[in-house]
Amino acid sequence: MTTIIPENERSSEPLDTERLIYHPDMIRANEWVLSEYQPPIRDFCIFVPCAMRKPYHTSPSHKMYDRIVFGILEPEDAHIVVFGTCGITPREIDTEYPFTDYKFMMGKCNVAKIKRDFIKMESERLAKYLEKTRDNYKHRIAYCIGDFRTAMEKAVEMTNIDVVIVPDRKTMEEVADPEKRFKYGSLSQRQYLQDFSDSITNILNIPKRTVGVHEDHSTNDMDWYLL
Repeated sequence: MTTIIPENERSSEPLDTERLIYHPDMIRANEWVLSEYQPPIRDFCIFVPCAMRKPYHTSPSHKMYDRIVFGILEPEDAHIVVFGTCGITPREIDTEYPFTDYKFMMGKCNVAKIKRDFIKMESERLAKYLEKTRDNYKHRIAYCIGDFRTAMEKAVEMTNIDVVIVPDRKTMEEVADPEKRFKYGSLSQRQYLQDFSDSITNILNIPKRTVGVHEDHSTNDMDWYLL
């Protein structure tokens, strides 16, 4: 595959500040995804949040998501698409610059304008991706909370394309802890993962699978959620 941004064309601006969402290379890479990238045809598109460890598919959280998704679906049935601080990153390009190189964690950002701009920018990108792939997928599931979820909800409203967004709001309220910095906690929680699994089995109309969480495989390394 052609390199998205050749090394000699990369910006010298740092990728570890709160201005990451405005970084010219992040913007260029996302424009490439929305204009040049050719997504596959799959029964399912599974949207999951970005992670601190890069490439994302090597992170504890993404390995956990994969165990759930591919414990039910075959690899040729599902396309994993990462979204969040990175914008939109289909699984097969998560080894590409700048998706492998940024260090900024949106969870550390307390600047209201940047958080507002992120939601606006990400919802618009998601809407464009949903439109671009309208005929590529039969079903779409997004596993997300926080501002990532807000952006996805807005994208669904903008496109009127159905996306099953989990965990369920009822589950989120059941596990909410107001004493935590982010009261809804981590997506590695078993109750949330159960909703994730159920969203797939419900679509397929097959029996539910009971989700188990092993301490070694449930590290909270999501970009957004610092507990």
